[in-house]
Amino acid sequence: MSIVDSRRLGATLSPERLFGGLLLLVFVALFVDLLRRLVVGELAIGTFTTFLWNGIVDGLIIGLAAIGLSMTYSILRFANFSHGDLVTTGAFSGWTAAYLVGGVGIAELSSRLLLRADGGAAPGDMNMQILAEPIAIVVGLLTAAVVTVLVALSIDKLIYRRMRQAGGIALLIASVGVALALRYLIAFVYTSSTRGVTATAPQYEASWIVWTDSVNLHQATMVLSALALMLGVHLMLQYTKLGTAMRAMADNRDLALITGIPTERVVWATWVIGAGLAGVAGYLVVLDRGVITYNLGWFLLLLIFAAVILGGIGSIYGAIVGGLVIGLATNVSLVWIPSDLNEVAAFGLMIAVLIFRPQGLFGGVETA
Repeated sequence: MSIVDSRRLGATLSPERLFGGLLLLVFVALFVDLLRRLVVGELAIGTFTTFLWNGIVDGLIIGLAAIGLSMTYSILRFANFSHGDLVTTGAFSGWTAAYLVGGVGIAELSSRLLLRADGGAAPGDMNMQILAEPIAIVVGLLTAAVVTVLVALSIDKLIYRRMRQAGGIALLIASVGVALALRYLIAFVYTSSTRGVTATAPQYEASWIVWTDSVNLHQATMVLSALALMLGVHLMLQYTKLGTAMRAMADNRDLALITGIPTERVVWATWVIGAGLAGVAGYLVVLDRGVITYNLGWFLLLLIFAAVILGGIGSIYGAIVGGLVIGLATNVSLVWIPSDLNEVAAFGLMIAVLIFRPQGLFGGVETA
């Protein structure tokens, strides 16, 4: 073996790659064990398919929120740590609107405005679910998007626009301050208590569905809404002038300026789309889980970042795929570990992938 070949072999067997290889072996062993459990009956097919379904539901919501974060990074070139609190903003503003519409004649105005901060009428008393209050639910969904967009645009005008030339690190630190300010403002207005805001989800009985006898209609609403929005973003990026301008600016901002692309208009559109998706994601998460808390977005932020990094920073398709991988990993891992620790599986998988593909699954594909 030549010296060159020896060096190449040494580089191939670097400690990082050995660690990555060990992680991959663990995941392969877990996959084999999963098949064994299914074959011998230790794990019921119904339980496994429920994990898969929940993983898809969680993954779509993480992916929806991750699209906005990925777009912000690719266009504005900074990691926006306040993105999680934009998710929370959408959740609180949307459900406040839903309560204002759906709780008329049942709960006091102050209770509806502050989203049951005083205890107030229970969600079950207001029958706050998709079949009983569809108008209120839809109004809340639209309000979540609009209010979150307005908040993001205001923050950009007051803070980020003035720092546009300061570089990514300065903007990142500023976004941390914005995140804390938003979070504690929400806690100040709505209180820091965690409370339920939706009634029990109605079930759609369907024997033709392979993995279950019924579907949770709140989850179905969430999945259909997320898929429709993802399709809309894809069509916008591929078939509109705005999408072309956004892709051009993501690839080369200086060249975009020279060619006459209105960069500030593209930045404005980035905030509108990214914040709107984040607000809707927050609203839909509460529709599924039934409870709301001022830390909602903060708890999701690491998973959203993981999805963006795993998929490839700057790629919206990578963000969607990354979100699905993270969602499936956290739910399928419940076969072996308790729910309190299941996020370890998602981050372990992310590390294993990044060791062999540091640019992420869709690395090198900017925005589209």
